[in-house]
Amino acid sequence: MPTISSFYGILIRMYFADHAPPHFRAIYGETEVLIDIRTLEIIEGELPRRAMAFVLEWAAMHRAELQKDWDLCAARKSPHPIEPLD
Repeated sequence: MPTISSFYGILIRMYFADHAPPHFRAIYGETEVLIDIRTLEIIEGELPRRAMAFVLEWAAMHRAELQKDWDLCAARKSPHPIEPLD
């Protein structure tokens, strides 16, 4: 599972050939959440409120890049790194 970004202790990852809808995983400590790239809605899981706010801010800025990485992973190709949240 490639890590495509990392910031404030949060890892952003995607699985190769994962199930629809297009989504990414955010992992913070022992918590994990799956977020729909198109809507930025939580599919499953939860993060602490502050970590979730950082993830959603970052995802809103990089939605097009996330979709491109999803397409690459769906084709079993390596995704591109995405700039972290500053």
